[in-house]
Amino acid sequence: MSNESHRLTRRFMLATIGTATLLPVILNPAQLFATTAGAAPTTTLPLWPGSPPGDGGPSGPVVENARGAISNIAVPSIEVFTPKTPNGIAMLVAGGGGYKRISMRNEAHPAARWLNDRGITAFVLSYRLPGEGWSGGPLAPLQDAQRAIRLIRANAERFAIRPDHVGVLGFSAGGHLMGLAATRSAFSSYPALDAADAQSARPDFAALIYPVITLKPPYNNTSTRRMLVGRHPSAALSARWSVEDHVKPRCPPMFLVQAKDDPISNSENTVIMQQACEKAGIPVELHQLPSGGHGFGMGRSGRASAEWPDWFAPWLERTNPAIALSVDQ
Repeated sequence: MSNESHRLTRRFMLATIGTATLLPVILNPAQLFATTAGAAPTTTLPLWPGSPPGDGGPSGPVVENARGAISNIAVPSIEVFTPKTPNGIAMLVAGGGGYKRISMRNEAHPAARWLNDRGITAFVLSYRLPGEGWSGGPLAPLQDAQRAIRLIRANAERFAIRPDHVGVLGFSAGGHLMGLAATRSAFSSYPALDAADAQSARPDFAALIYPVITLKPPYNNTSTRRMLVGRHPSAALSARWSVEDHVKPRCPPMFLVQAKDDPISNSENTVIMQQACEKAGIPVELHQLPSGGHGFGMGRSGRASAEWPDWFAPWLERTNPAIALSVDQ
């Protein structure tokens, strides 16, 4: 084994040891490896054949805090949550965390289980965080998102999904990332590596939940802006990483949810996105909750935020008219 291969293998092993399940070392992303546990993902798929594009990044295992949010993402991957009876729809799910961490326990994993209950195969994304030393900076998470969408389509037959029914669901900063994936799918964020990269990176539909959309004043006081473009970015740099500036007629249909009292991402973010979609002729549905704050995930029982999944399910059916959602709870 060459020194480079030894280094990659060691890095992969270190990054997986700290996760909830131990995963065999397989460097070929076309292969899958199984995990255990009842409600856990059925498989995990590493995104890249070896190291991700560019240099840098952390080493060692993934770190999980007391709230179930992860960081120290050395090996980006997707966890596959497979329903009992797949209906052909797939969704890539990205938790938020201001690009400093990824909320799995509160956002991504509950969303995956909700989707599974309706026959949808969920792919939970562990994306690289730009503040963890990656040379690509803000490009790194977008590279991971585009690669993940392509890998999902490349593995469509294996997971019993339809390549033309692949959507994205993002929360907070994950909503920003999935917004970029939906609006910048024609942008080549990395050079093609293998046959999977011949697949389209365009989602067929997108749901953005209390997302950060714009990095421009006066709505630029967010961790998302600071982690992606710094504390004092130029106007051009802020625009480049603002989702609304990339909305074009070819973008997929959008579903937006946000609380009017959101203290992290100003509620104007979803209004800005709605207006950009309407201007481009993109079907868009916006639900603004009277209250709920930020970070409510799939909704908090007894509060206004508990209502939004009931609006999301029929939107998914309208957006995927050939497929009816099951309710297996």
